[in-house]
Amino acid sequence: MLKGIPSILSPELLKVLMEMGHGDEIILADGNFPAASHANRLLRCDGHGVPELLKAVLSLYPLDTYGNEPVALMAVVPGDQVDTPIWGEYEGIIREHTTPAIEYVERFAFYERAKKAYAIVATSEKALYANIILRKGVISD
Repeated sequence: MLKGIPSILSPELLKVLMEMGHGDEIILADGNFPAASHANRLLRCDGHGVPELLKAVLSLYPLDTYGNEPVALMAVVPGDQVDTPIWGEYEGIIREHTTPAIEYVERFAFYERAKKAYAIVATSEKALYANIILRKGVISD
């Protein structure tokens, strides 16, 4: 155990966050996301939801400030009558660290982007369209 490290962050996830460089992306995936079939590196965070993991990750992980939209969400498929209140929760968490600049990515484009991500973290999140991509920035302090 270490002081100041959120307990939801496993040693494996901490290692991945440290390995990632500027511009690398990580996906926090909901329970329905095909994480195992799309991941270069698959990390499990079973029993947890994305908001609590997002809050913990962003306490250590800088978002990219050099490009547009360092955060991406899977857009709702046209015609799908789904509410996405979790997106507002994400915006609130992100706002604690920076002004949210969020991109909305079409479902299959999101899947293709996931295949190129540095890692995918599979959670037990039950909310629909709760997948989020975070692009790593730099530490300037």
